[in-house]
Amino acid sequence: MIKVAIVGGTGYTGVELLRLLALHPHAQVEIITSRSEEGMRVADMYPNLRENYPELVFSIPLVEQLATCDVVFFATPHGVAHGLADEILQAGVRVIDLSADFRLQDADEWAQWYGQAHGAPHLLGEAVYGLPEVNRDAIKGARLIAVPGCYPTAVQLGLLPLVEAGLADTKQIIASCASGVSGAGRAAKVGSLFCESAENMMAYAVTGHRHLPEIRQGLRHAAGQPVELTFVPHLVPMIRGIHATLYATVVDRDV
Repeated sequence: MIKVAIVGGTGYTGVELLRLLALHPHAQVEIITSRSEEGMRVADMYPNLRENYPELVFSIPLVEQLATCDVVFFATPHGVAHGLADEILQAGVRVIDLSADFRLQDADEWAQWYGQAHGAPHLLGEAVYGLPEVNRDAIKGARLIAVPGCYPTAVQLGLLPLVEAGLADTKQIIASCASGVSGAGRAAKVGSLFCESAENMMAYAVTGHRHLPEIRQGLRHAAGQPVELTFVPHLVPMIRGIHATLYATVVDRDV
């Protein structure tokens, strides 16, 4: 069995990861961490998973304990994984980061969008962008995997076939996307309240969303040249899911 540790298991990403791993025939979650819920059983926080994790308890993240596993998942806010990943990797343990810490290849660009210096810039060149449709073979042997963001996954999967084939004008691409409220995370926020989000739809981060450089990076790599992208995200009154409406001018209309 593959021994798994999860750092940050109390958010929506963490519980979805728990659900998926419970269905994996060769994975066993040995450690799950949470500083705020230390000592609580997973079964008490998520009763729907009580049969899968009857005795698993949240604990404080300690590198020496995480290093006893085969793979460590980070389901944390940005800025956590890049502070612990190096030690874990040095212990011979694979790291799969579901946060944004290793998605961008440029440390300065990451700092610009996330408001802090990157804690492990020397690892950015090693991190494999975890989009299976693009990097399936590289993912298999990677020590460090950066799981793509939600909007970047939807937008890239829709546009990459056109961009790779040279059929889209990369100087004028538009992505108008709509996300469910769970994308904002589990923490209480005014914008996520029922009275704010129900029967409502609104654009947000129109001057620049953190997923914009990640999308541009992927499309630029596929196109082999700079990409001009207008990206506008919207919040819609549904729990989960993303709808991406993508616009591009076709270069060769005979196709």
